[in-house]
Amino acid sequence: MIFVESTNPREPQVADLLRSSHALMQALFPPEHNNYLSLDELSAKNVHLFAAHYGSVLCGTGALAVKEGYGEIKSMFVDPDYRERGVADAILRRLEDQARERCLAEIKLETGDKLHAAIKLYERNSFQLCGPFGDYTSNSSSIFMKKVL
Repeated sequence: MIFVESTNPREPQVADLLRSSHALMQALFPPEHNNYLSLDELSAKNVHLFAAHYGSVLCGTGALAVKEGYGEIKSMFVDPDYRERGVADAILRRLEDQARERCLAEIKLETGDKLHAAIKLYERNSFQLCGPFGDYTSNSSSIFMKKVL
């Protein structure tokens, strides 16, 4: 059973999982193309961080940053041992529910071109390609997507 709950980035197991996500991004992409949020940034009032548990095991994270007129998905990560079990879908559903609760008309995201499973996740959940938004600029490894709610 998968359970997704609100969490704090400073909780030790959550922080460890987030650091694993950051390490993966650092290994895959140049520093100037890494747009993940720090633990401090994930603690901001406009950011809603969630943790996924598979049974009793903490195995995934995802955040919704509330921006002017839209929500941005951040910090989507699932422990490799728990991938392909529906964890990412459960986190994404919770993030979409949070966006609807905040009366946001759409959600957007930036992901890396090498993150094929993530891109497939977003595509099967009706996200469409779009251009850069917010403070993002186009670069060789970023893919931008959005979904109207």
